[in-house]
Amino acid sequence: MTKNHNYYLDLAYQLAEKNLGKTGLNPSVGTIIVKDGSVISSGVTSSNGRPHAEFNALFKMKNCSGASLYTSLEPCVHIGKTPPCTEIISKKKIKNVYFGSFDPDIRSYKKAKSILGKKGIKVTKIKSNNYKNFYRSYFVNKNLNMPFISAKVAISNDFFSINKKKKWITNEVSRKIVHLLRSRNDCILSTSKTINLDNSLLNCRIDGFDKFKPDLFIIDFNLKLKKNLLLNKIINKRKTYIITDKTNLKKVIIFRKKGYKFIFINSLKDKKDFILLYKKIYKLGYSRVFLETGLTFLNTVIKNKLVNNLYLFKSNKNLKKNGKNNISPKFLKTIKFKPILINLNDDKLLIKEF
Repeated sequence: MTKNHNYYLDLAYQLAEKNLGKTGLNPSVGTIIVKDGSVISSGVTSSNGRPHAEFNALFKMKNCSGASLYTSLEPCVHIGKTPPCTEIISKKKIKNVYFGSFDPDIRSYKKAKSILGKKGIKVTKIKSNNYKNFYRSYFVNKNLNMPFISAKVAISNDFFSINKKKKWITNEVSRKIVHLLRSRNDCILSTSKTINLDNSLLNCRIDGFDKFKPDLFIIDFNLKLKKNLLLNKIINKRKTYIITDKTNLKKVIIFRKKGYKFIFINSLKDKKDFILLYKKIYKLGYSRVFLETGLTFLNTVIKNKLVNNLYLFKSNKNLKKNGKNNISPKFLKTIKFKPILINLNDDKLLIKEF
């Protein structure tokens, strides 16, 4: 069995990756317990954020005295709705704790080493080359009190975002990856214009994720959302919010009877308006937002530096006369994307981290 600390730490990160977007405002954490060169237990942060990963890994263990604990994030030390993880680590007589990232929460930041050290437990931070930016979204949450915003766009090889003849631009493999990306966010933000055009369910329809439906936020100031949309069929299976102003209160009553919830804002014209909206979404308990809109809206949020990650799915086919754009895609051509090495059957996936 390997004695490489990074190996076990990366296993912890891989566990944490499974629950990204499913733990509310708490970060998704993975924990591995190692004794005598073997993994004897593991845990990940539960859905909605509790119990924590360390608790899940240790609670049922009868004999882990002298074991080493590897966790993706510094163990919490504060008492919240649950006891601190340092408490169960001490009770179970763990000998060594190795973690990958400090917790930006001021209640725990750089405190585990001191508290556990008094119990004779050695605590060491380890760098992971494979997961060094894993908690980037959590740092955005804690430092800005806003959700982490990811966006995606699909284009043809000749930079068209609309196919006049078909619904899709990219292939089936690319579309499955979109579903995977959706599953790593607790909500999706779109517009009524985009939804009316695509008639998409905006959920996760791949094996293993089909029961996970990120909640949905729809920007619709004129309340023009169509009545016969597919998403109306699953409105009772997830929370669906309409973002609008208070000028159409009669229509609001009609939509509420169908099961829609509402967020009222005065406007969405400048950066301050967007930040106010993001903070409202965060206060509702959402930490990771996946933005699925047209190029016009996407250009606005990029120009105002209101997106953290941008995924570009690019087809290898030219649409030529069958292609269409509502605005020029010039802004996409100026962005320096990095390729993500994944086999998409001739499609390409690129990313820009802002």
